[in-house]
Amino acid sequence: MTSAQQPAYDHVLTGGTVVDPASGTDARLDVAISGTRVAAIGTGLAADAAKVTDVTGQRVLPGLVEGHTHIFQHVSKVGAPPEEAHLRRGVVAAADAGTAGASTFAAFRKLVVEPTEMRIVDFLNVSVLGLIDFRFGELLNPDTLVVDDALETAAANPDVVRGFKIRLSEDVVGEQWETLLKKSLSLAEQAGLPLMVHIGETSEPLPVVLDHLRPGDIVAHCYTGKPHGILDGDAILPEVLAARERGVLFDSAHGKSNLSFEVARRAIAQGFLPDVLSSDTSARNWRGPVFDLLTSMSKLIALGVPFTEAVGRATVRPAALLGLDGEGYGRLEAGGPAHVTVVAETEEVVLPDAAGNSITAPRLEPTLVLHHGAPVETVPWRGLPAE
Repeated sequence: MTSAQQPAYDHVLTGGTVVDPASGTDARLDVAISGTRVAAIGTGLAADAAKVTDVTGQRVLPGLVEGHTHIFQHVSKVGAPPEEAHLRRGVVAAADAGTAGASTFAAFRKLVVEPTEMRIVDFLNVSVLGLIDFRFGELLNPDTLVVDDALETAAANPDVVRGFKIRLSEDVVGEQWETLLKKSLSLAEQAGLPLMVHIGETSEPLPVVLDHLRPGDIVAHCYTGKPHGILDGDAILPEVLAARERGVLFDSAHGKSNLSFEVARRAIAQGFLPDVLSSDTSARNWRGPVFDLLTSMSKLIALGVPFTEAVGRATVRPAALLGLDGEGYGRLEAGGPAHVTVVAETEEVVLPDAAGNSITAPRLEPTLVLHHGAPVETVPWRGLPAE
């Protein structure tokens, strides 16, 4: 490039290993960015850039997509701050999982979706109340499931509502679980959207619940250590395997009380990986034990999930489920939006689960986050070093 020539690229990340499960890329390559788009991915691109960032020894990922979180801050007691808990920790798109219901959705849109820089969609709670406070089950009064309200909200907000959510724990639905589940499935069928079902401490064993679910519906908290999970002793329940075979999806959804290392370790050893790897971040857990999506990924990688598989389940797979793949989320490719999360592996730290256990393992830390090509100021991790 001569002094009279303008550089071809605004910014090039060089020296890192690009890991993009959507394209099968796992190689040391440069990533060139012009404006808000990825201009090129290849070798030798740094020589023609206005700015070069050396990320040698680090992994260059698509911007992460959080498939399950709670970010209805200032209205719900469980709402975490979306940008601090997610964007500034490497997540560029996220799905709120049932914090808002039809009666609170307008506030969710105005207070969270519209002013937040990152892309936000949601699974609308089937209760018009939404999840305002974990202490009070939103469906204990079954009349709060108003089908017409949910359908109207979904139809009026297709850019945001990407599914519905029901919590089936006994303290949320009482004795009406089956009636409420069937009503929710009918609602989802009418809207042409999936239903996410929260398990753990259901009144009936999981196979009874799975019998009702359709292809594309999602079981949240697949590694829960609470009663009625996916294991029978050390083995995966055959009904769980059959449900997956017919297209039911399983979400790891860590949360404050729904990830057991013992369950996850046994399931992963049998090849049962989550379809969606999510954090279930909320105001109750984003300072621990969950922290963020990258920490949730680190835990499952330490338990045996291959790195590339973990990345795919936190990028391209949730993007496809949420209908965000058409907007370029979940992949890193020339011509696509410049959403990039660069991560480095730290020294070993103490990583807790939600059942009182801990492991000591390396952790993934975001060293650079680009959102529409612009750098995002990251925030430090809040966990503990290894002893």
